[in-house]
Amino acid sequence: MIVIGEKINGTRKQVAQAIQDRDADFIRDLAQRQFESGATYLDVNAGTLPAREPDDMIWLVETVQEAAPDAILCLDSANTEALRAGIGKTAKVPMLNSLSGEQFRIDGVLPLACEFKTELIVLALDDQGIPRTSEGRLDIVRRLIDLTRQGGLPDEKLFIDPLVMAISTGTENGNITLETCRKVREEFPATHLTCGLSNISFGMPLRSVLNQAFMVLLAQAGMDSVIVNPEERELRGIMMAAETLLGKDRHCMNFNRAFRSGRIGPKKEA
Repeated sequence: MIVIGEKINGTRKQVAQAIQDRDADFIRDLAQRQFESGATYLDVNAGTLPAREPDDMIWLVETVQEAAPDAILCLDSANTEALRAGIGKTAKVPMLNSLSGEQFRIDGVLPLACEFKTELIVLALDDQGIPRTSEGRLDIVRRLIDLTRQGGLPDEKLFIDPLVMAISTGTENGNITLETCRKVREEFPATHLTCGLSNISFGMPLRSVLNQAFMVLLAQAGMDSVIVNPEERELRGIMMAAETLLGKDRHCMNFNRAFRSGRIGPKKEA
């Protein structure tokens, strides 16, 4: 499972304060902990006002790369100038988060992804919002993939986000996401599937239990990437167990290595 670490996000109060104060130690610690916990990609979202966001994005990119030089950055913004500024400072070609069917993102984010041949998160929503059916979401994905193909971006670089909506606001929301995953996997097998996993449990008690259960269902539906807090040990263990039981872990090697290294299972005493 490809893990995108979600914690460096300016919508979080402590991160926003660190960005404002240029608290590099705080950001470096977040980056290093997530990478050491198994994140391949680190989401980087300044979340600041448009006029200052490009400078904030540059500072975040440089700070995160100091702490986790082997990580791939996922630049997260709807601000084209901030994305371009961040791309200019990344040591590796980044992922962009995200393209949707909204016209301003098609006009802004899509040309950048095609120009720099980045990996790209694609959201199943448009200017009318998030469709209430899996077929409506798939229609948007089809239109967007047609555009990315026209721009020369191969399907292998796309991470399709079927969009997870809280189960507390609709008891079929989980099923709609799972059905969308299965349809995308069948029609566009070369693409990846990703999502913000914890959205499913918003407004509910025992959120970690719901997240873990949904993780197993997503893995079975073809999900191969998640945007999560990689430091959640129980979720990481469930994620790796699901892949192992679904035959996606050759000779169970990933699961066994993670256990021996202490990344999953009970914490080893110092």
